[in-house]
Amino acid sequence: MADFSGPTPGAEPDAAALIAARPHLNMDPAQGLMLEGVALVDIAAALGSPTWVYGAGTIRARFRQLRAALADVGLGATQIHYAVKANDHLAILALLAAEGAGADVVSGGELARARHAGIAAGHIVYSGVGKSARDLRHAVSEGIGQINVESREELAMLSAIAEPAGRPVDLVLRVNPDVDAETHAKITTGLAENKFGIAWDEVESVYAYAASLPGLNPLGLAMHIGSQIVSVGPFDAAFARMADMVFRLRAAGHTVARLDCGGGIGISYEAGQGISVADYATVMARHLGALGLQLMMEPGRWLVGPAGVLLSSVVLAKKTGNGSFLVLDAAMNDLVRPAMYDAWHGIVPVAAADVAAPAVPVDVVGPVCETGDTFARGRLLPPLAPDALVAILDAGAYGAVMSSTYNARPLAAAALVDGNRWAAITPRQEVSALWSREVIPAWLAIADETGA
Repeated sequence: MADFSGPTPGAEPDAAALIAARPHLNMDPAQGLMLEGVALVDIAAALGSPTWVYGAGTIRARFRQLRAALADVGLGATQIHYAVKANDHLAILALLAAEGAGADVVSGGELARARHAGIAAGHIVYSGVGKSARDLRHAVSEGIGQINVESREELAMLSAIAEPAGRPVDLVLRVNPDVDAETHAKITTGLAENKFGIAWDEVESVYAYAASLPGLNPLGLAMHIGSQIVSVGPFDAAFARMADMVFRLRAAGHTVARLDCGGGIGISYEAGQGISVADYATVMARHLGALGLQLMMEPGRWLVGPAGVLLSSVVLAKKTGNGSFLVLDAAMNDLVRPAMYDAWHGIVPVAAADVAAPAVPVDVVGPVCETGDTFARGRLLPPLAPDALVAILDAGAYGAVMSSTYNARPLAAAALVDGNRWAAITPRQEVSALWSREVIPAWLAIADETGA
């Protein structure tokens, strides 16, 4: 679980190793850190900081690498539905749609985003443990490709909506295979005690129930055992169990034509490579390739995580009797993963001269009034002056999408790099927008600046 625990403080990979492990990054002696063909200092000069920066070429290359790995083991027909929750920016959705990706959504808002970005309704899968009747009506009215149903109760809700609409709904049952994903407890989803999916020993009876309900067309199964899985072992175990369930359902006379393999493919937040997608595809093919199934998958983090950085400026370096702190203008309201999961992210100075300076241990923190607003402890970094830029790496997934305006901090700007060109894709939020949706009741008087 290197994503969360990280290396021993003081023994983490240095800037050179972090950059070398990421082909989309390089340190130019004159321009500093480059993402693809663009100097990050130029983006910061135009948009300020903190600012999210994503590499379009990097995302395309990773999508094509995954597609090729599947094709190499005979699974080229696998449908790839991008997990919108990882990064739901319209530009990212449009980019992946152009590559042929569909969408895996978990809310009505994500469904609307995917459709607005140009993803066809038939190429959308709707997942999630708590779909409301309104959510299901929305999905049925859109005519989406598939609903991943998570309970007997949800089947009854869906049937009551689908039958009067006169539109049979294609669905699969999300199975909880009770497999340990060996990831952080807060993002494991395939253990028996987790809230997700249908319990293993109830799948056959629930499948029969689905087949008996009007308006429903059960076509197969789905699984998702967790996020940021860093070895193929859990997938090997889960795919084997799912293959067994396919045989059992078919033996009982049920049609099982689809299997949604979910997502969860992990990345390295340090200097490694994460899971080899070739190894992942090989395991998938070994267990599922001969079953005559329409296979699907829902990658998110693996596609977009490494492609993004969070640019931040140094506010000040603070020394106390107990240590040294580097205070950034980015905070936990921007990137919450370190505060929420103790997640480890590489932090690299943007200026080449800064990278060359001797490093010393420092705690990297934000300005929010929470002790948890800490990006790193004891991190080896060179002394950095106020306004020096740093890039927090691998922030393309579960970064901006989890941001908040806590402490009345406006949401950060965002930019998209594509080779040697870049464009702003989200303006920095105006301070006045923080209260634009709020209304003061008429009976509350507001004093003017004089206090009257």
